[in-house]
Amino acid sequence: MIPEINYWTVILATLSSMVVGSIWYAPRVFGTRWAKLASVDMDRPAATAALPIAVTVAVSFATAWVLAGATTIAWHFYEGSYLWAAIVTAVLLWAGFTAARFITHDVFEGRPSNLTVMNIGHELVTALVMAVIIGVWPPAGTV
Repeated sequence: MIPEINYWTVILATLSSMVVGSIWYAPRVFGTRWAKLASVDMDRPAATAALPIAVTVAVSFATAWVLAGATTIAWHFYEGSYLWAAIVTAVLLWAGFTAARFITHDVFEGRPSNLTVMNIGHELVTALVMAVIIGVWPPAGTV
């Protein structure tokens, strides 16, 4: 059985990921610090960003789709507020998969802890924005 999913929210949540990332990693927010900690050349030609952006869109779509499906499953199990189910599901998936994996890889790779915190913070904000979008617009027939 495939859980009910509102694909419009998946598309909007995917786009929200791009917006959150554009703001989070803007030079005036965390971009300059991130580039220094991650050894990223911010002056590289814009054409070199095409592949990372395409990958980000694809991965963000997958994340939004999984979050939407997991939210519906959680909502069916717990009932109550669909928005609350989306937020709790996003935080649990972020903590159990995203943050945990980032921390593990960054420790083994010797990355600065400030970089890890910055990146997992970005992922939490992204997941929460996605959750709000998914949670306020549940699939037809669920709520």
